Amino acid sequence: MNINESVKLTCIGCPKGCQLTVTKTGSGTEKEDFKIEGNSCKIGLEYAYKEMTSPMRVLTSTIRVSGGERVLVPVKSEPDVPKDMQLACMEIIKRKVVNAPVHAGDILIKDILGTGANIIAGEDVFAKR
Repeated sequence: MNINESVKLTCIGCPKGCQLTVTKTGSGTEKEDFKIEGNSCKIGLEYAYKEMTSPMRVLTSTIRVSGGERVLVPVKSEPDVPKDMQLACMEIIKRKVVNAPVHAGDILIKDILGTGANIIAGEDVFAKR
């Protein structure tokens, strides 16, 4: 993004969904380097800055389960992972197989790719009877 270039974003920080206009006014390394308009609260300011400098997302997927009543368990990252690392994280997730039982909240992959995010189980999967 060049200086004086603008982008439009929809804030996802709260249910309002403010329409933001973000204009780069400096180098892009500090909050002061962006002019942010359209937000109705501070959440919008923080969201726009993070989206411009280091966009993060919750990663959701499934992991295979061996010996379980179901073959897949839903998972998510906690906290968010960098948006540009999601595909690389998915490569790790798609190769992972865990043994039943799995309990909601279990950490199935710790610190995926050094992001600081754990991949955690979203539901219980019990062992086959």
